[in-house]
Amino acid sequence: MERRLFLNGTIAEESWFDDDVTPQLFRDELNAGSGDITVWINSPGGDCVAAAQIYNMLMNYKGNVTIKIDGIAASAASVIAMAGTKVIMSPVSMMMIHNPATVACGDSADMQKAIAMLDEVKESIINAYEIKTGLSRAKLSHLMDAETWMDANSAVEMGFADEIMQTNVFDSIEVPKVSMVFSQAVVTNSLMDKLSAKCRIQPKSEPTNKVSADSLMERLNLMKNWR
Repeated sequence: MERRLFLNGTIAEESWFDDDVTPQLFRDELNAGSGDITVWINSPGGDCVAAAQIYNMLMNYKGNVTIKIDGIAASAASVIAMAGTKVIMSPVSMMMIHNPATVACGDSADMQKAIAMLDEVKESIINAYEIKTGLSRAKLSHLMDAETWMDANSAVEMGFADEIMQTNVFDSIEVPKVSMVFSQAVVTNSLMDKLSAKCRIQPKSEPTNKVSADSLMERLNLMKNWR
């Protein structure tokens, strides 16, 4: 009989309030039996080192690993999802990938070390995405830079997932085939474009102390270039 494991909540090296998923807790559950397993994921992410440990446990597990995302697999949780022999997403679930982040203090040398560390962590995360999706490292890096949110359809299209979950609830209806990919930069630039379109009007006779439409468009374009 296939076993089911649940990865719900924040991923951390240690659990302070018994509500985090730690590598030790996950290892204990994983090694409590044998055979094929299904891992249900609903997590906003967390510690990337802890996630890497869980990813490696699943990659080295002797049996098929089916990942089912029923809520969200964001940040570090998306890395764990890449360890699935098959990754299945609910039609109403989401996946998010972004650049790693940290907190650092010290002088300029310490800041440079932190930057170098984050660059290496990003490369290690890209390794997991590349193995699963087959996308180029440059493409994956760009998606992470943009903090990309994917619905089930777009995740399947880009290779982050293999199929969309089918349940009795959805058997009688057709699941929409519209793909949704969201990034902060894309949304901001779209808003800028809409504002610019509104400013493409013939200037009327106005007092000289008012800002012209052309001037406002220049400022909007400057803001877009700085994104």
